[in-house]
Amino acid sequence: MDKIKKLNEMINESNNIVFFGGAGVSTESGIKDFRSADGIYTMKYKFSPEEVLSHTFYEKHTDDFYDFYRKYLCFPDAKPNKAHYKLAELEKSGKLKAVITQNVDGLHQMAGSKNVFELHGSSLRNFCTKCGMFHDFNTVYNSVGIPECECGGIIKPDVVLYEESLDDKVIYHAINAISNADMLIVAGTSLKVYPAAGFINYFHGKHFVLINIDETALDSEFGLVIHDKIGEILNKVKI
Repeated sequence: MDKIKKLNEMINESNNIVFFGGAGVSTESGIKDFRSADGIYTMKYKFSPEEVLSHTFYEKHTDDFYDFYRKYLCFPDAKPNKAHYKLAELEKSGKLKAVITQNVDGLHQMAGSKNVFELHGSSLRNFCTKCGMFHDFNTVYNSVGIPECECGGIIKPDVVLYEESLDDKVIYHAINAISNADMLIVAGTSLKVYPAAGFINYFHGKHFVLINIDETALDSEFGLVIHDKIGEILNKVKI
């Protein structure tokens, strides 16, 4: 059976769909992912990206952290793509109950999705580490060197770095959504980043779908696997 037709059938007979997405969901918006052939982790930089994106590096080399962050993790002109809009449409129809994302770009909300759980935080939220005052995206993006609050404290993006813990409330809601889903669509992720990748183990519903450009080590676990662009595939879904 044609895979698009099969995906449509699965969606049509499901009433509690959850979408679990990674960096590949935003590549069609011009945002680089991490582990593909031309991803962020393949770039030549004076430090390895994994090192730069750690809490230890942030503490010891704060200047270099912000230099990297502004260059590679801030996307002021990025717009939602077909995948983001289709998911918002699915949520509006009542079929999609939650979007769980590893991305920090805020594009799901920009497209209209309401029930979004951001496992790794958001670059759109920034807080002073001293007084707790909220600062928007532009405050950090347009700053030079280490961004400082008016109180003198460092402004830190609300993103989860390596060595930092995920938010307990977000974890609870994400696992609860997956546990109660009758269909789980996993897309744009290598399924190598833990603990996030382990969340799919809580799914015990009927339809388990993977949409990803590249193969993953867990392809055989899914009932339907489509290796293609996520936006192009989801855009063909009829609601």
